[in-house]
Amino acid sequence: MTDAHPGTSDTAEIDLIVHHAKLAPTRQDGPQPTALAVSGEHVVAVGGDEEVLRGRQRTTRVIDAGGRRLIPGLNDSHLHAIRGGLFYTLELRWDGVRTLKRALEMIAEQAKRTPDGQWVRVIGGWSPFQFAERRMPTIAELNEAAPNTPVFILFAYSRVLLNHAGAEAIGQAPENGGYIADGTPAAYALLAKLPAHTSKEERLVSTRYFWRELNRFGLTSVVDAGASGVAYPDDYSAVATLAGRPGLGVRVSHFLFAQSPGTEKASWEHWAAEEQRAVNQAWDRLNGFVLRGAGEILVWSASDFEDFRAPRPELPESALAELEEVTRVIAAGQWPIRVHATYDETITRILDVFERVFAETGYTARWAIDHAETIGASNIARMKALGGGIAVQDRLAFAGEYFLEHQGAQAAEHVQPLRQIVEAGIPLGGGTDATRVAGYNPWISLYWLVTGKTVGGAQIAAPAGRLSRWEALRIYTAGSAWFSGEENVKGLLAPGQLADFALLTDDYLDPRAVPDEQIPAIESVLTVTGGEVVYAAAPFQRWAPEPLPPVSPSWSPVAEYGGYQQGDGPHLTGEAA
Repeated sequence: MTDAHPGTSDTAEIDLIVHHAKLAPTRQDGPQPTALAVSGEHVVAVGGDEEVLRGRQRTTRVIDAGGRRLIPGLNDSHLHAIRGGLFYTLELRWDGVRTLKRALEMIAEQAKRTPDGQWVRVIGGWSPFQFAERRMPTIAELNEAAPNTPVFILFAYSRVLLNHAGAEAIGQAPENGGYIADGTPAAYALLAKLPAHTSKEERLVSTRYFWRELNRFGLTSVVDAGASGVAYPDDYSAVATLAGRPGLGVRVSHFLFAQSPGTEKASWEHWAAEEQRAVNQAWDRLNGFVLRGAGEILVWSASDFEDFRAPRPELPESALAELEEVTRVIAAGQWPIRVHATYDETITRILDVFERVFAETGYTARWAIDHAETIGASNIARMKALGGGIAVQDRLAFAGEYFLEHQGAQAAEHVQPLRQIVEAGIPLGGGTDATRVAGYNPWISLYWLVTGKTVGGAQIAAPAGRLSRWEALRIYTAGSAWFSGEENVKGLLAPGQLADFALLTDDYLDPRAVPDEQIPAIESVLTVTGGEVVYAAAPFQRWAPEPLPPVSPSWSPVAEYGGYQQGDGPHLTGEAA
C-alpha cells in the first residue's frame, strides 16, 4: 500500500514521479518501495510502481529509474563548502590520481596554461599512500614539472611544498631548490599568501561549478562548520547570490567561525547581538541558506590541529580560560555550538568547560564535537549525559598511515568507535572536512565508515567498531540533518520529507554487486534537490539542467579515483571568464 503525506489530497499537483527504482528503506530491515511522488519540494507518496503511478497527472514528469538504487540526498555534516566554492576553479586536485608520475605530469600540463600572477595549487584531498610510489613529490620533481610557474602543494594541514618559483613568489629564500614547511600554523600562514579570485563573477562561477560537482556525487545538502581564510560576511556573497536565484542545487546550513586570534570574544559578542539565526535566505528553496550557530573554532588557542604526522598537542590553561569566556557569551545567547576536537584528551578538557558553562547559563541549545578521532568510552558517556552530538569525517582515510606510525597500532584500532557511539544513542553525522584535509567525495567517507581503511589500503580502525552500509548511509543523511536541526524533514525517502535524492550508478546497499573496494567509485546519475533535477548523467541527460557558463583557461585533467571521473569537466587554475 502506498504511503502518502497526511496533507496530500487526491487533487494535489504531482510534479515528479520516479519509478522502477530500489528505494533505500527507512529501516534496516524494512520494506523496499520502488517509486515515489513529489509535489513542490516534498515527497508526498512512496510505494509500488503501479500505486504511485496512479497519481500521474498531465503535467507530471515521470522518470524510469531503470532498476537503479535511489537514496536520500547525501548531507555532509562538515564540509567547508563556502571556501571550497570560492577556490574550486583555482585548484588542481589529485583526488584519485594513482601514481606520483601522473600527478607530476598534471602539474606540468597545468603550468603551461596557468596565467601570470596565478599558481598551480594542489590544496589537500590526496594522500601520498594513494600513489603507487607511496611517497610525496620532491622539490626537484616539482621544479622539473614547473620550472617557471609557482607551485603550492598542501598535504592535510601537515606539510607544504613549494617549488623554486613558488618560494620566490612569496619572498621566501629557496632552500634546496624550493621550500618545505611543516605543521598546521605554517600551512595556514602560507595559504594566506595565495591569490584569490579578483571579481564577484569569478567567485560566483567557481561556486556554481563546485555545487554541480557535489551534486555529481549525490550531495544535496552540506553543513558548513565555518572556515579559516573566509571573511564573514564578504566572502559569503557568492552563496548568498546563488541562494537568491532559482535552481539552488545544494542546501547550505552554516556556522560562524572565529575570524582571527585575539578578536574572538568581541566577534561573538557582535554576532550574538546582530546576526539572525535560523532565517532562510534562499529565494525558492526551503532551508536553502541558513545561519545555524557558532563553530567549529570558538577560540583559536583551543584547537588541537589534525597534523597526524606530529605529536598530539596539549591545550594550555590560558586556552581553556579563553574558551570558557567565549563559550559563556555564545551559550548565554542559546546559539547552537560545534567545536573542533581531534583527540580524547582535548575532548576531556572541552567537556570540563562545557559542563560548567552550560549549567551556569541554563544552556539548552544543540551542540556537537567535530572529528573526535580518538574519543574514548568515558567521554562518550559524558557527551550522552550532556546531550551532545558527534560529527565524524574520513580525515584518517588520507592520513591514517601517519597516525599508525606515530600513535601505534592499538590507538589506531580504536579510532572513531562508531558502533559504541551509535549504541550510546548519541546523534552522529557523517562528512569529509573537505576540501583541504580530505577530498569532497562522500563515497570515500562512506567507504571509511564501513571499512576503516585508508585510500592507500591500510586497515586502521577495527572492523568490529564500524557500521553496516545502511547505518553509514543513515548517518550521512538523516544523521547529518540533526546538526542543522532538520532531522524531521530531511534524510529519508518518506512522505513529508524534503524531495532530495540521488539515483546511483551502482547499488551501494548490495555488497554482492558492489564489493567494499568499489564503494569509492559510486556516483549519481540523477540528483534531485527540492523536487528539481540539478544533475543528470547518462542515460538521463534529457533531464539535465541548463549548462553552466564557460570558464577559461582550458580545464585541467583529473585522473580516476576508484573509477570516478569529472562530470562537468575538471578543475582549472587561473581566472574565470
